[in-house]
Amino acid sequence: MLHDFNTEFATPSPGPGRLRSRLASLLAGDDVVALLIGEPATGLAVLSFRLNVWYKGPVAILDELYVRPGLRGRRLGSALLAAACDLVRNRGGELIEINVDGEDADTRRFYEARGFSNTEPNHTDPLLYYYREL
Repeated sequence: MLHDFNTEFATPSPGPGRLRSRLASLLAGDDVVALLIGEPATGLAVLSFRLNVWYKGPVAILDELYVRPGLRGRRLGSALLAAACDLVRNRGGELIEINVDGEDADTRRFYEARGFSNTEPNHTDPLLYYYREL
């Protein structure tokens, strides 16, 4: 499904085989969790956990949230996001971070409607995400 996600949005993918191998390795530990919905799976959420100086419990980043195109609009993404929030809380976490492309207004609306914000409390400037491949 991750390969399908990247293909749908014209994002490079290492291919299904490499993704399968990477996920198998990552999921063997405790720091990465994949949640699936449907039988067979029709959606997934991938979370990575890390320690953070600002929070007592782990901080999670929602690496991916994807529902197959023909099944969108049925609240499967909402169910996955709710399950992800519950999992983070159950692990003692207090924060979930999500990166969203700036031009992806639908996805930004989806997260904002579920209580996520891209501004810090008492501020109006949006938070920005910077990266650099090494």
